[in-house]
Amino acid sequence: MNQRILTRPIPQRAREMLVQQGLHPVLAQLYAARGVVDKSEVESEFSGLIPPERLLHAKRAATLLADAIEKKQRLLIVADYDCDGATACAVGVRALRAFGADVSYLVPNRFEYGYGLTPEIVDLAARQAARPDLLITVDNGIASNEGVARANELGIVTLITDHHLPGDALPAASCIVNPNQPGCDFPSKAIAGVGVMFYVMLTLRAELRRRGRFKDQAEFNLATLLDLVALGTVADVVRLDRNNRILVAQGLKRIREGKMQAGIAALLRVAAREARRASCFDLGFAAGPRLNAAGRLADMALGIECLITDDQARALNIAQDLDRLNRERREIEGGMQEQALAMLEGLGPDSSAGEDTAYSLTLFDPSWHQGVVGILAARIKDRRHRPVIAFAAGNPGELKGSGRSIAGLHLRDALDLVAKRAPGLILRFGGHAAAAGLTIRTEGLAQFTELFESTVRALLSLSDLERSTETDGALESAYMNLDTIRLLEREVWGQGFPQPLFCDRFAVTSQRVVGEKHLKLRLQKDGKSYEAIRFNSLAPAGAAIRAAYRLSVNEYNGVQSVQLIVEDWENAA
Repeated sequence: MNQRILTRPIPQRAREMLVQQGLHPVLAQLYAARGVVDKSEVESEFSGLIPPERLLHAKRAATLLADAIEKKQRLLIVADYDCDGATACAVGVRALRAFGADVSYLVPNRFEYGYGLTPEIVDLAARQAARPDLLITVDNGIASNEGVARANELGIVTLITDHHLPGDALPAASCIVNPNQPGCDFPSKAIAGVGVMFYVMLTLRAELRRRGRFKDQAEFNLATLLDLVALGTVADVVRLDRNNRILVAQGLKRIREGKMQAGIAALLRVAAREARRASCFDLGFAAGPRLNAAGRLADMALGIECLITDDQARALNIAQDLDRLNRERREIEGGMQEQALAMLEGLGPDSSAGEDTAYSLTLFDPSWHQGVVGILAARIKDRRHRPVIAFAAGNPGELKGSGRSIAGLHLRDALDLVAKRAPGLILRFGGHAAAAGLTIRTEGLAQFTELFESTVRALLSLSDLERSTETDGALESAYMNLDTIRLLEREVWGQGFPQPLFCDRFAVTSQRVVGEKHLKLRLQKDGKSYEAIRFNSLAPAGAAIRAAYRLSVNEYNGVQSVQLIVEDWENAA
């Protein structure tokens, strides 16, 4: 695979303006490269959030919920089985109970019921001892036309809160709150499901305030839920536009101050992460995967219980169970990845040259775990830089797939094209530009593979298949210190607002293998020496390299020092 290390354009005028407005020179360089032209664009005060009234039907949802609370109706949240769905459910449960609602939740078991508000889930809800009067979906529902129709048949009201892209027809729900539905001009189309639910709760509080609900009782402070919003937003890998950055920054602030849910504190603890120094990386790669492990291997109700309990001991016990599940998930994923890479050996070397090159990869093995195929698709996508769909056996006669895409290919739209070219081939699908899920008939795998490949070929060019690493250019030696690392850790980085990655030339003074699969190096620049490591790579470096790297802290025997995490390199003369 051809690999290029590129430098993002850094508009010098914007950089200089940001420095004049008081930003640190390194932050000014980074922000200018990400399109920021004024300091106000990176301020994270809560007052900077887009007003809730901009979200279409949020006020209608608030009226529906306030009426249900006044009538003492039974509310049931139907959650999703990933981190975004779990945190959205926790936000809803905590806020609605604080507002006096009779609310419980139901999360579908992905292996038995699949995704979303299906007719089977509605029937399951209706059979509960406390039959619900109102179903509230979080992080799902926009494609649940049949499920909503079943609820209507049973006389159960439905409120859809979601952020996924809608299909050709919307479900006939009593109310739909989704920034991506037709007619909604909410500017942050990238808001996560937990963010949508948080906005609905903000609007509900305003409606209850208007009705005089808080005359004799204190208002519930919804800001106490921002740690949940931050976790779900980061873990769902949505684009961190300004509104999302504010939500995440406010949540991280509370976590660092120790003002977090017992469950989030427990998740960080079992992951050996310091809450007072929590970053987006800790949410996305430590807390998030452990919470997701419940939905992948067991029952996300376990994760939701971790987030809604105030009992610290119980939260820690659940977090330890989640940590065990996550270790099990990693073992399963490792075995699946070995199988997938063995399959790919027949496709030849990682080269994007030539007309015979595969533009996409469709993988299946009957032994694969359907809860882990999404992670497998992401890993193979990263290795081969191709859109990847990985399938596992689902219900009898069906395969359940999860896909990940590269820049330039909107995965859900590509699946929509396949579905239109071969009606009936794809039974169900949904998702985003970068990730999607689908179900096909077992006998349709070969046809799907062929159609998906031809569709991707029509949408991508060979140049799109060339892997590149985009960096922020050189970092002055004077700023390669712990103070700069702390400065960067306090900021919000993620999807669409990438974590800083610098690029410099170094002399390689030593290198050795550690942990059997990592390369430890000592690099030198401008007369200064730095410890560096490249994870999961044994390829030796030349005497001089041009390296793309992140700054990190190495702590040994209580002493902290700068360490460079090398992502890619090119040998340099």
